[in-house]
Amino acid sequence: MAVQGALNAGLGKRTGSLEASFIVHITGAALLGAALLAGLSEGSLRKAASAPWYSFLGGPLSVLIIWGVLTSVGKVGVAAANTAIVAAQIATAVVLDILGAGGQKLTFSWLRVLGAIVFVAGAYLLLKEPA
Repeated sequence: MAVQGALNAGLGKRTGSLEASFIVHITGAALLGAALLAGLSEGSLRKAASAPWYSFLGGPLSVLIIWGVLTSVGKVGVAAANTAIVAAQIATAVVLDILGAGGQKLTFSWLRVLGAIVFVAGAYLLLKEPA
């Protein structure tokens, strides 16, 4: 992710952030299309119609995530952006697991919540400018 963020930010500085996100998604889609045409998949695109509507929200979220990463890396640097991103991912993942959003429900525990808080606090301390 750190390398991808740095590469995308570099592209964004040349083309603009929305343009870079577009290029990243087009090249990724082309690569995946080639892999599908080469028969490298064990799945079926035809089954996509039976997926719940909300499962397609990953596409728009991907656009927002790629754009957000490349703009934040360009503004605050690779280390700071990735630290903040990972801390936000951990906190969100704990909530999603407790709610069972990923298919397996994690039992709520204050210890898990404390772990996420300590992780986020550590990220804050890592990013905080020295006095």
